[in-house]
Parts: sequence; C-alpha cells; structure tokens
Amino acid sequence: MSTEVLHHENRLFSPDPSFVAQANVSGMEAYHALCAEARQDPDAFWGRLAKENLYWQRPFTKVLDESNPPFFKWFEDGLTNASYNCLERQIQKGNAQKTAILFEADDGSVTSITYQALYARVCRFANGLKALGVGKGDRVVIYIPMSIEGVVAMQACARIGATHSVVFGGFSAKSLQERIVDVGATALITADEQRRGGKSLPLKTIVDEALALGGCEALKTVVIYQRTGGNIPFVAGRDHWMHAVEEGQPETCEPEWVSAEHPLFVLYTSGSTGKPKGVQHSTGGYLLWASLTMTWVFDIKPADVFWCTADIGWVTGHSYIAYGPLAVGATQVVFEGVPTYPNAGRFWDMIARHGVTVFYTAPTAIRSLIKASDADPAAHPRNFNLSTLRLLGSVGEPINPEAWMWYYKNVGHERCPIVDTFWQTETGGHMITPLPGATPLVPGSCTLPLPGIEAAIVDETGHDMPNGQGGILVVKRPWPAMIRTIWGDPERFQKSYYPAELQGYYLAGDGAIRDEKSGYFTITGRIDDVLNVSGHRMGTMEIESALVANPLVAEAAVVGRPDDMTGEAIVAYVVLKQARPEGDEAKKIATELRNWVGKEIGPIAKPKEIRFGDNLPKTRSGKIMRRLLRVIAKGDEVTQDISTLENPAILSQLKETL
Repeated sequence: MSTEVLHHENRLFSPDPSFVAQANVSGMEAYHALCAEARQDPDAFWGRLAKENLYWQRPFTKVLDESNPPFFKWFEDGLTNASYNCLERQIQKGNAQKTAILFEADDGSVTSITYQALYARVCRFANGLKALGVGKGDRVVIYIPMSIEGVVAMQACARIGATHSVVFGGFSAKSLQERIVDVGATALITADEQRRGGKSLPLKTIVDEALALGGCEALKTVVIYQRTGGNIPFVAGRDHWMHAVEEGQPETCEPEWVSAEHPLFVLYTSGSTGKPKGVQHSTGGYLLWASLTMTWVFDIKPADVFWCTADIGWVTGHSYIAYGPLAVGATQVVFEGVPTYPNAGRFWDMIARHGVTVFYTAPTAIRSLIKASDADPAAHPRNFNLSTLRLLGSVGEPINPEAWMWYYKNVGHERCPIVDTFWQTETGGHMITPLPGATPLVPGSCTLPLPGIEAAIVDETGHDMPNGQGGILVVKRPWPAMIRTIWGDPERFQKSYYPAELQGYYLAGDGAIRDEKSGYFTITGRIDDVLNVSGHRMGTMEIESALVANPLVAEAAVVGRPDDMTGEAIVAYVVLKQARPEGDEAKKIATELRNWVGKEIGPIAKPKEIRFGDNLPKTRSGKIMRRLLRVIAKGDEVTQDISTLENPAILSQLKETL
C-alpha cells in the first residue's frame, strides 16, 4: 500500500490497486455511486438489495413504512426465514459440501461441519424443540459456550419462528434471571459447563441458581448441551440433553415463514439506567444488513476463510458468526477459548493452521497481545505464517492509532487493509467503516458511513455541527437493520433513541467529530452513563446498584477512566456503613466488593479500582458531581468550580488509591 502524509500528523493508507481491482466495492467512485443511489431513491435502493440478497417466500410490496415514527417497518408484508436463507439457499447455490464452520475447541481439537451437515443438525434440533412444545413467537434464552451447538441453537430457533435471546456465558445467575423474566422465556438452552483457558466453568449450575431466584415460572424446558460431562443437577421432566432432543428426529424441517418484521432475537445491552435494555431486531432487515456488510466491508469471496473472534453472547457474534457468514455461504472459524491459552500466540497459530484470510477482532485483544508478545517473543506474530491474510478488522471500541499501526505492520505485513468498524447492538451491523477496496485509511478513524446510512454530527437541538467541531452522533434516516423497539418498553425505546429535541434523528449515544478536510468520522466516547470496557457496554447505574445491594455499602458512584488495555476502566467510589477503612482492611473489603459485583452482574463488571470515602462529593441539593469523580479517576487536578460542593474537603480523600 502506498502512503502519504495527511493532516493532524496521521498517515493516509490508500488501497493497493491489485486489491481494488478484485474488491466487491471497487474504488471511491463505486462507493459514491452507491451513496447517491441510496439518497436519490431510498426505497428503490433498499428494495433492490433486499431482492438480490435474500430469498422471499412471498415478495414484499412495500419497502419502508414510516407512518408511525420511530417504529419503522421494513418489507413487512414479505415472508422469509433467516435459517432458510443461511442453509437451504446456500445448498441450492452448490455449497452443500463446502465447510460452513471450522470449530476449534479450547484444547485445540478441531471439528468441521459442511453446509449440508449443519442443515441436517439444525433441522433435527428444530424438530426436537417443536416436540418439546417450542414454536413460533416463543422466546428461548440461550446461555451456551462458543460451539457449533450454539450456532445450531440460534438457527433452529429462527427456523421455527421462536425468538432467541442469547446471554453471554460470563453473566451471573442474577443477570441471567433478569433476562429470563424480562423476555418471558418458556425454554432455555445451555451446556453442562464451558471450557476456557484450560478450566471448566459452570453453566447449568448457574442456570439452576437463576431459576431458583424466582419469577421464571413460564420457563418449562431446559435443554443441555453435554460439553464436558461434568456432574450437574438434573431436574426430571424439565431438563433434557441436547443430543437426546435431536435423536431420531428427521433431517428436514419446513421453515416457519414469517413476516420480515417478526422478531428474530432480543439481545440485552446496558443502558444509562440500572435495567438492561432488550434490543429487539427484525428478521428481514437485520439479515439483509448482515449479508450486505459481509459483502461490502469484509469483501467476502467464495474462497475466503473468515474468523470473527467475538462471542455469540454479543451482537458481533450474532451478525458476524451466527448469521452474516452463513447468509453469504462463507467458511468461518469458530473458537471456544481465549487468545492467551496455552500461550499468547494462539490467534496467530490458528490463522496459520486454518488459512484464515479475513480476521476480525477487538482493540482490547490486540493491545493485550502487543503486551504479551513483548513479554514472550515466541508469541510474536512474526513467528507465524500469516501470508493467507488479506483483510483485517477491528470492532467493539475505537482503536488507538498505536495499536492500529502494530496490527497493520505485524499481523497484516503492511498489505492488508484494516476495516475499523463503528456500530452498536442497536444498529444490527456496521454503520461507519472503511470499504477495503475503496476508502483510504487513517489510523484511529472509522472513516465514512456505509451507503444508505445518513450519519451526522449535531448539537443538543439536532442542528448540524461543522466539520472539525465535536458533537452528538446521529443517523438522520431509518435503515433496515435498526432496532425496532426495546422489548416490552416502547416508551423507553422512544426516549432513549429518538428524544424529541433531536428532530426525529436516531441518537447513537456517542460523541464524534469529523475531520475538517476529509470529512472522516472519529468516535470520541459515550455521552451517557455507559462505559465501554473491552468492547462491552456497562451501565454505571447497574454497577452502582450492585454495589449498594451489598450489606456493607451505604452509597456508591461509578465512573470510567481511560485504560491502555481495556479502553475504559471501571472506578468505583464507595461509602461504607462503617468507618472508612484503610490499609489491609481497605484492600480486603475492596476485593470482597469486586467479587460481589462479579456475582451480581458478571466478571466483566468488576471495578478495576475501588476508592473509599467518608462521603461522596455532592452539591448542596444532594446531587453527586460525577464530572469531578471522572477528573479524580484520571489522576488530573480538579480545576473546575467547586463552589457548589457541600463538602469540598472530600476530594483529597477520594484521590487516595489502595
């Protein structure tokens, strides 16, 4: 790739002409042509793409219904099925014996499955679920490790018209129970245990603990994938082994043809209040965008081996493991383990062994592997044959330029474009990202919106900000893969994403700035009380509520601070019901509180730092001044006006770290 100097001392990386010549979107002219088509006649644009990329059992007659904003509907009278599009459609295209999934377990053992064999498994399991009474409109919670079985479970639900809600295997019993109750699940699919980093970790035991918390009376069926053979409790009549559910079932299952607006899944994400939000996605619009972004952004070709390192418990694992790759007939790697086991060269070794061509991971993983390869030179990517790679991707949080350059040089050998993808659980797929055969790249910038995505930066009243000035990121027009509502709470959906003051625009919840010359977007961070820790969204109120539920805690406030490894780190300020602890006692209580949060929410929510105070900095009206807590957490000097503080002396106390 040729390079030249760009403003702000960033380097501009132009796509290699040989890559451009072969790309699915070839050159900036092709990109601008798609954008112009989308602007001039959005209905014709989206209608064309929906017909070209999906199978419709009954064609739609209307593209977009915007009669009741912001509850937009896409292709509503069309009938389709996500599983049919991912399986039969690929078999009909001649991909029956093509490998669909290369699964590598934690211990390194590899299992592969073809599209034909995956279709048979999905059909057997779908028939088994129907025999257990699960059908169209039912909600099924999936709490399962990374596995072929996880993909089978999601696809089988889609096949029979059941709406799945996947819960990340690192969440606690309480978090799982809250999601089961909120979504009204009647069935749950789990595993006996999961394997990570050489250890067996419980899943079914956590499920039983969650159900024992109450409120889950609607849930009648638990299906268990026997992953490790570990000893688990088994409730007769309610619990069923996955292999027994599949056994003897036919290897064909007629898909349930559903409206394009039928809820394919509900996926919970943290909001700025304590209660997680059930983001509801449709079938047709969502699958269209997952398919299109595989083609445009990952430039997927028939011979590619695609690897997204996310977990299916997150939206990235939905769009770019369970649905997107299968909807375009790709071969993909699915990985159970962690990047540092048995050593920090695991990712690079897997790329070499499986011949991965397109690799998609998170900045946190990249930064941790930079550190690991410094500590253990044998784990450095230079020791592995990465010549099959042709495209790299980044997801979950903005990637810092230093990590981008390391990734570009050491993993991509300065020949692989990096697609730095900005998107959210709510958007269903990529929104602002380079197209690898078109967009010149700038480290740390997600560059330009995809065709059909009218992203903009506005002030608090919805008025456009000029390039070079930061503001609020919005999307001005609806798009097919957008969130439809918050499950069971349309009022919260409208308030959270379409506040009246923003003139009907979708509020992303992120701040951003556009470069004065190129117009490229750079995401500057959340504008609400949501933290992005290693690409996982965590609501500060959710963590505060967990801390305050501990009998030792009187009050707590949680903020984020920049962190070299995780992007943001969680810092908790805690007031105990007893005297402020010091020394070893403070360390002991801090450890106890971290573990408590881990049990209440999950290990990903554990604060990196806990500081104790006699009280918290409050205004005279009793409001906690979180902006001061953020300044203290960063280690900066407080220069803001503190005249309204009721207790300014407390600030020096809260600067003390354990």
